[in-house]
Amino acid sequence: MKKYFILLIAFSILFGCTTNSNNNNNPYIPNYAVNVDINMNLPQYSDLKFVSNAVYIPNQGARGIIVFNTSGTTYNAFDAACPNQALSSCSTMTIKGGIMALCACDNAEYSLFTGQSKGKQYPLKQYRVEVNGNLLKVYN
Repeated sequence: MKKYFILLIAFSILFGCTTNSNNNNNPYIPNYAVNVDINMNLPQYSDLKFVSNAVYIPNQGARGIIVFNTSGTTYNAFDAACPNQALSSCSTMTIKGGIMALCACDNAEYSLFTGQSKGKQYPLKQYRVEVNGNLLKVYN
């Protein structure tokens, strides 16, 4: 009986705790408060209703945010600041081909599915996204 109790405690510790946080410890991008509601019924955001489409939203975070539809029901939101560059005139990323973000400073491309770029130390700075019908809430 004692073995089962220890086993139950071990499984509870290993599988009972989860986090819904993203590692945003990037020295190049300051932690600005982000809290924006996106109504996908509005024309400027209607592309987000379709898989593999992204929309740039200015005046949020460090250099704006990029919101991306990953599967039709889930979304990613990333800061549009180049994650491996100090903030400068060229550090605002652009959407390339719908599924990539391009940093003009070093021509690095980042996947909007994962936020990663091959060979780069820091991924894109990610924000949380809540979906409620045609409304998205992006926040940190």
